[in-house]
Amino acid sequence: MRESLSEPPPPAAARRAHELGLSVGGLPTGTHNALTDVPGVRVGHTTLVRPPLVHSGVTAIVPDGVGPGSPLPAGVFAGNGYGKLLGTTQLAELGALETPVLLTSTLSAFRVADALVGWVLERPEGASARSLNPVVGECNDGLLSDIRSRPVREEHVRAALDTACGGPVAEGSVGAGTGMTALGFKAGIGTSSRRVPLAGREVTLGVLVQANFGGTLRVSGRVVTPADVGVPTTDPDVGPNTYSDNGPEATREAGSCMIVVATDAPLDARQLTRLARRAVFGLARAGAAYGHGSGDYGLAFGTSPLGTPAGPAVVPDDRLDPLFVAVLDAVEEAVLNSLLTATTTTGPYGHTRRPLPAAPLLALLNRRDPGAAGSLSGTRSP
Repeated sequence: MRESLSEPPPPAAARRAHELGLSVGGLPTGTHNALTDVPGVRVGHTTLVRPPLVHSGVTAIVPDGVGPGSPLPAGVFAGNGYGKLLGTTQLAELGALETPVLLTSTLSAFRVADALVGWVLERPEGASARSLNPVVGECNDGLLSDIRSRPVREEHVRAALDTACGGPVAEGSVGAGTGMTALGFKAGIGTSSRRVPLAGREVTLGVLVQANFGGTLRVSGRVVTPADVGVPTTDPDVGPNTYSDNGPEATREAGSCMIVVATDAPLDARQLTRLARRAVFGLARAGAAYGHGSGDYGLAFGTSPLGTPAGPAVVPDDRLDPLFVAVLDAVEEAVLNSLLTATTTTGPYGHTRRPLPAAPLLALLNRRDPGAAGSLSGTRSP
């Protein structure tokens, strides 16, 4: 029995899409190709692993200084609303984010929200608050974890918040991504960023995905099934205690995905909602099916408080296209990263999901491995 309260490193062989020559689009990435490339944004994970019962956790996205008295402009979009994104209505109504954004497992979302409220009220930003709108997203990890045990507790939430930092972001089977699956593979947390020329200046856009959705993977426009890359897909007989997003007796991944977008571009809440909408559209590039049981959400926030005398002017709508391109590219790459960096996981009911293997993928795409001498052998044309 083991409980990890910090993210384990990915396997030594795990490499991200950019390292494999599979980066998406022509825009440059930030220093870490992560959400944390946006100045003032930190990420923390608490990972809970007690094989085979528990593969779960919580991930915290913490913008510097956010609080009920210092909200940030934000927007949200529900591509399919089969989910429990807490705090949605006030965020959509006021266009204001007043807490960090937390991600976790479906049945743990309500405990996580309560812990977030307590954490904020204790801090200077919440010292005088009489009302608070915690924002907590979730995906269902019931295929690979005992979701009914609701393993995420207050101390796990506080650990993720208190250890959130800048720099590289752990991906794959960590934090809220520990028990997630997508497109027939083991998935989890993925992140990516882009540097964007916008209205005469360079801004940064970053995304973080909690990938747990159904469909058929597409890489560089090519359909990639688990069988195509030698990943077995056999599951045990379905039993009464098997849970996924479609409920008991459903084993095929059907949902969901949480996407968090941050940018230092000066956008208002309406424009950030447009950005959040395109983040959800970006899942289609990766092969999302947007099924009945899938909760597909995009949440975008800006780090530039608006309305201050010295604040920058809002970017005109007709200048937003580079940001729209950036968010589509970054979401597609973040999903790929979540699949490539995950670890093989077997859950309490015998279901096993394996990550997307890099070498067979490159062979399938007839791509050369940038980290190996010479070209790949045994390649096939797409």
